[in-house]
Amino acid sequence: MLELSADEARRLVLQAQGMMGVPDRRGGVPALLDTLAAVQLDTISVLARSHELIAYARLGAVGREAVDRAYWSATRPADAFEYWAHAACILPAAQWPLFAFRRRHFRARGWRWHEVDAGVCDRVLARLRDEGPLTSSDLGGAKRGGVWWDWSDVKIAVEYLLDVGEVVCTERRAWKRVYDLPERVLPPAVVAQGDTLDDETCRRELVTIAGRALGVATRGDLADFHRLTQAQVAAVIDDTPLVPVHVHGWDRPAWADPDLLAAGQPRGRHRTTLLSPFDSIVWDRPRTERVFDFVHRLEAYTPAAKRVHGYFAMPLLAGGRLVGRVDPKREGSTLHAKTVTVEPVSVGAMAVALREAATWVGCDAVALGDVRPASVAPALTAALA
Repeated sequence: MLELSADEARRLVLQAQGMMGVPDRRGGVPALLDTLAAVQLDTISVLARSHELIAYARLGAVGREAVDRAYWSATRPADAFEYWAHAACILPAAQWPLFAFRRRHFRARGWRWHEVDAGVCDRVLARLRDEGPLTSSDLGGAKRGGVWWDWSDVKIAVEYLLDVGEVVCTERRAWKRVYDLPERVLPPAVVAQGDTLDDETCRRELVTIAGRALGVATRGDLADFHRLTQAQVAAVIDDTPLVPVHVHGWDRPAWADPDLLAAGQPRGRHRTTLLSPFDSIVWDRPRTERVFDFVHRLEAYTPAAKRVHGYFAMPLLAGGRLVGRVDPKREGSTLHAKTVTVEPVSVGAMAVALREAATWVGCDAVALGDVRPASVAPALTAALA
């Protein structure tokens, strides 16, 4: 079995995630989506929405409009679609057939936590067939008027139809899903393959995709990528091209992408950037601690008084390591770094990351709040000046 040091594994992870070398901007965001295999979505918008931050972290100051055009476009056939993978994710259109196993599971399960007259689904499908792509507002409104989860009947119906694959989302307007029929928006070859793959084939291909996107991964890492079970991964992993490896310091077996291994240890410039907490390089918290020796938790849903690092603390990646974090907030033309934690040797990297992020979102100033340790505050202030 191939032996890897913890540092070798970490560099392979960075290479797989597009965080080493000069950014390849020729293929733009679509090529990046193919590399990452899944880009998680989230409603929180601080500097920008998470899917925009993920592209920025790798490609630099890519236009936010260009990111949205790459993910959601009225162009047909669509290059990407939105579905349940690690969470709600943007996925390359070619992956549509691989989620047949999940669509079958959702059909067998039935409704989520709501239930409505089955006739509502028929009416929603009829309207989509007759009128073309529609949002839930177009269909009659997403909510009954109460709290956010108090969905209307048409919202319940169209989300169920999305789960089971009778409708698809390849576009958003003002952050609203636009629903359409798969045969009208997805590539014909993808639609033709549809639900023809059996469950085992679907899961085997998804485990392979996860392994390539992660670079080096344990069984748990591979399962977490698409929310499979470890038993499901174990059942197919020997039939994938992934190579078993032993990583020193890791307390469990791992597998690596054979193409990365064949290319040799990666070399090149490391990205210095702030990461969204929903970025695939850190979205799995136990993996982040194992690969980077860095403990990170999203505190957005923690009561304010109990937060340690802030509402949307973004890890700082520099020199191939996670060396700090910042909780940012944009107010007018100023980026407020409300809480900053940084290793003393990485003050310069933090200043670079803050300035670049500020410029990208149209800010011309950075204001520091609580800096930890306090002893680095003068140096960070000077580096930002």
